[in-house]
Amino acid sequence: MYIFDSSLEEETINEKLARFHDLLTGEEGAEVTTVDHWGKRTLAYSIQNKDSGYYVVSHFTTSAEALPEYERILKLDDDLLRHLVVVNEGELSASQFSPPEEGADDDDDDDDDDKE
Repeated sequence: MYIFDSSLEEETINEKLARFHDLLTGEEGAEVTTVDHWGKRTLAYSIQNKDSGYYVVSHFTTSAEALPEYERILKLDDDLLRHLVVVNEGELSASQFSPPEEGADDDDDDDDDDKE
């Protein structure tokens, strides 16, 4: 996940993302699977006197050895307010993140049948 300065144009953000992803896909042979632009959002707290940021979530696969250098380069970019790299050691399946089925029995109906 990347949080860019919200004053940047979307074209500039796309150029930076392309440069970041080229670092991974160049020598390391990584694969960027998805890039999801969430857009401008209000930050939970001010970062560098800014109250909003432009959020982008990218999914990629790479070797663990490539991550330290990649994160070092991310830290050097002044327009990148924050970044987060999450390591997933297993395969993602659609069922892990799918919403519960309708009509599934949940005990959150706030009825008073259990109380006496």
